[in-house]
Amino acid sequence: MIDLETPHDTTARLEAYAEVEELAEWSGWAPFAEALPWAPRLPGVYLFREHDSHHVRYVGSAGERVGTGRPQGLYGRLSVHRTGSAPVSGFGEAALDRALADPAWVQDRLDGLRAGRAGRARDWAREAFVRLAPEVSWAACPERADARHLEGQVEALLRPFGLWAR
Repeated sequence: MIDLETPHDTTARLEAYAEVEELAEWSGWAPFAEALPWAPRLPGVYLFREHDSHHVRYVGSAGERVGTGRPQGLYGRLSVHRTGSAPVSGFGEAALDRALADPAWVQDRLDGLRAGRAGRARDWAREAFVRLAPEVSWAACPERADARHLEGQVEALLRPFGLWAR
């Protein structure tokens, strides 16, 4: 894809990224698959960025997520992306939208269908996420309300720069 960003756009985007960095104590950027085991089981905010352009494309938040009897926080929320359990919400939907717009990816899925490997919707969603290979960074927060507040601040700063959110 051709980058149509002007030097002014680039400067403004980088300034917004610097402002986001000042809002919280963020983890370092890492490939999602490598970082997931280290995600805290605390509420917080997470960012996904493209591995090649380093453009931040998504900001999300996680609460306590206690469905299993113990808090899951960021680890639990990020695990949803790993498993493909959220194909029509947030980043899962953005990943699937982009995969379905890629004729080569769709052709691979069709080849699987013709070979008798239909898979489930969550399999397609997981593969769409893997196709993007995002990098992740997060900031843990003491409470869900703190995470929601931080998410709002980050989203306001980054929305003009190509977040994949509806």
